[in-house]
Amino acid sequence: MARIGLVAHDDKKQQMAEWASVNRAALARHVLYGTGTTGGRVRQETGLEVTLLKSGPLGGDQQLGAMIAEGLLDALIFFIDPLTALPHDVDVKALTRLATLYNTLFACNPATADAVLKAL
Repeated sequence: MARIGLVAHDDKKQQMAEWASVNRAALARHVLYGTGTTGGRVRQETGLEVTLLKSGPLGGDQQLGAMIAEGLLDALIFFIDPLTALPHDVDVKALTRLATLYNTLFACNPATADAVLKAL
C-alpha cells in the first residue's frame, strides 16, 4: 500500500477526476492525500477516501512537500498546466523540487500517472 499525493492545476482538475475514475480500483488499494479542491473533486466523483489538505495556494502544496521531506509520501501525481501562469508558482516549483530531491515517484500528466500507478 503506497501513500499517494494528488494535486492538479485549475484547468486540469477535471482531467484528474476523470483519470481517478478510470483508475478507481487501483487507487482504492492505496492511501490518498489531496489538496483541498483536487482531493474533493476526486472524492466526489469516485467515492474514494481522500485525506484533504489545504487548497494548493493556501498551503496544500507545502503540506505535500513536507510529507515528501518527512518520507510520508511515496508518489506524487500532479497534473500541471504548462500554459497557465500561476500566482503561487513558487509553491509549485518548491513541490516539484522536493519530489525530485527526495527521489519520489512523480507524475505530471495522465500518461506518467498511469506508469507510476503500475509501478506501485
